[in-house]
Amino acid sequence: MSEPVPPASSNLEVEVKFYVLELTAARQLLVALGAELRKPRVFERNVRFDTPDERLRSEGQLLRLRQDTAVRLAYKGIPPHPVVSQAKVREELEIEVSDFDTAALICQRLGFRPLQTYEKYRETFVWRDVEIVLDEMPFGNFVELEGEEAAIKETAVRLELDWSKRLLTNYLALMETVKAHYRLSFDDLTFANFENLEIALSDLFPPA
Repeated sequence: MSEPVPPASSNLEVEVKFYVLELTAARQLLVALGAELRKPRVFERNVRFDTPDERLRSEGQLLRLRQDTAVRLAYKGIPPHPVVSQAKVREELEIEVSDFDTAALICQRLGFRPLQTYEKYRETFVWRDVEIVLDEMPFGNFVELEGEEAAIKETAVRLELDWSKRLLTNYLALMETVKAHYRLSFDDLTFANFENLEIALSDLFPPA
């Protein structure tokens, strides 16, 4: 029997994201609401690790090493108990580590390989216990909301985001869609790879 989504204090990540044409309106609304700027805009580099045959991915799991102003190693997977939600719900376990290269080497010593890199610029706000991030991805802009489901829905309304256009997936899955549609030859979601490409995400995902 399915269970309601537990509180955000558990190891569950409850989130939705919205594709938007630009981030200015969302930022202005956040300022007007009095949202706290938790982290100014920062460049972020992520590396996905997996076995050579991508066993983790096939099982709905993710092992990720992230670097921005800190270095964090994260595991994401299917929740241990079924939940009912209109948001994306994942188990998330994350720790901060002192050195990116050493953490990457530990992963490799354990049999995992760096298979995919993805980059973004991220600005982080908090309003009423909801974390709101404004993401500039190489292929477009996104607003991501994380917190309790009811609070996420209220925040989406306040930010004038159309709930029916929410995306319940991650950037790597979006990259797969973009790669297939545009017949791209690369897997890394980096600014350098997309620099000279004309990508219109609105052909694939309706803006919120």
